[in-house]
Amino acid sequence: GTMRPVRRNFYDPSSAPGKGIVWEWENDNNSWTPYDMDICITIQNAYEKQHPWLDLSSLGFCYLIYFSSMSQMNRQTQRKRRLRRRMDLAYPLTMGSIPKSQSWPVGTSTGTPCSCPQCLLVNSTRAASNAILASQRRKLYPGTVRQSSTFAGGALWPAGTGTAAGTGGTAKGEGLRVPNGAFAPSQSITGGAPLPGLNNLNRPGTQRGAGLGARAAIPPGVPALPVKNLNSTGPVHPALAGMTGILMCAAGLPVCLTRAPKPILHPPPVSKSDIKPVPGVNGICRKTKKKHLKKSKTPEDVVRRYIQKVKNPPDEDCTICMERLVTSSGYEGVLSPRGIRPELVGKLGRCGHMYHLLCLLAMYNNGNKDGSLQCPTCKAIYGEKTGTQPPGKMEFHLIPHSLPGYTDSKTIRIVYDIPTGIQGPEHPNPGKKFTARGFPRHCYLPDNEKGRKVLKLLIVAWDRRLIFTIGTSNTTGESDTVVWNEIHHKTEFGSNLTGHGYPDPNYLDNVLAELLAQGISEATLKD
Repeated sequence: GTMRPVRRNFYDPSSAPGKGIVWEWENDNNSWTPYDMDICITIQNAYEKQHPWLDLSSLGFCYLIYFSSMSQMNRQTQRKRRLRRRMDLAYPLTMGSIPKSQSWPVGTSTGTPCSCPQCLLVNSTRAASNAILASQRRKLYPGTVRQSSTFAGGALWPAGTGTAAGTGGTAKGEGLRVPNGAFAPSQSITGGAPLPGLNNLNRPGTQRGAGLGARAAIPPGVPALPVKNLNSTGPVHPALAGMTGILMCAAGLPVCLTRAPKPILHPPPVSKSDIKPVPGVNGICRKTKKKHLKKSKTPEDVVRRYIQKVKNPPDEDCTICMERLVTSSGYEGVLSPRGIRPELVGKLGRCGHMYHLLCLLAMYNNGNKDGSLQCPTCKAIYGEKTGTQPPGKMEFHLIPHSLPGYTDSKTIRIVYDIPTGIQGPEHPNPGKKFTARGFPRHCYLPDNEKGRKVLKLLIVAWDRRLIFTIGTSNTTGESDTVVWNEIHHKTEFGSNLTGHGYPDPNYLDNVLAELLAQGISEATLKD
């Protein structure tokens, strides 16, 4: 069979294992499974401080613990499980100095380790690190260092204090525990002083670690490699991180493998009674339907509405057809509209840029045909620009949680929901089915004056069908799918690991500029 390393861990007597407390959750077989020891400690600390609930996202788990109902809820699936607190597992106390642990494998009777990646990583890393650390001990502290392949026997607690020794599958902490919760180095000199700059590399492979405790344990100056979760994404793949650790150990460099943090996408669950309307914003929901074309205005009427005819155009290029303005349009013979000759030139009213009227007509016919024009040179918008967003629903409300960087404000939550459907005549492939991945999409704004202004402008953008469009996803490469339309949203609630979260002090100003580029400004709200 496969052989795995086993070892004891030592905890402060004031911690959960020191008091004989273990937290357990009910599995699908109606039996009870204990949490990892470090999670037990975190749950017990929150329980003793009388917190109503605990979010385990910071430890890499998408669970919420509710102490009032003694239940655990999965934030993604909303599934709840029962929870219980046991107080009958008293671990033995160790007085004085912490005993020396035995290295693995012990002797020859335990068999030969298997050739799985975990055992290979453990053995190769331990062999390299032990040789390096032994050499460093001999150079730095000749004759004074306690020789131990795994742990040293220096006294970490004053005489007369006890330390709980936890054993078994639930204790997955690494190294020695000291009263402040940090990991102690694995070598000591006489008197219990740790060797400076040395890191404990005797770790049992890629077992599920202790999250925050493990990250806090990294000594200063030691590089940390965040390892990708097996069911998610991350900066470094476990195999690459393991090989990097082996090579760095062989070169005499300490390294610590840590688990990549997960983004906190959603806030804790909110009851319906705690959801409130946003102050100063009418309603809580907006719906869009299929586009209805305004048949009262022909393309020729739209072009004539926004231009002034130029009798003597300058001798320069038309930036649409790249022909000279003093000559005929490059679209001569392609379009034959009534009343627009190919040599006619017009000037847009506000920006003053000049084009062939026939070129402006071709540009309009190739666009959304919504009754608006956008200058191809300066992007100034004439009329009311609308987009090609498919039918859907936009909801917005206030929730009693704060975003990072806005601790004094509540949060505006926006929920977009667009179903799959058939593309219309304004879409890339009319009559073809389009997909809508990742809906409903949750977005967040701070509930302050500027955040409420952004929300009002986003509602206008939604009504004008400018938030989404149909195209090719930059993330997945899928075509004919609903994608964002150049107005950025924050979809990460409690962190900013993906760049789509908080804190981001420039976000509100940036999104106001993006809305302005779509023809939506504060002046729009006054109309």
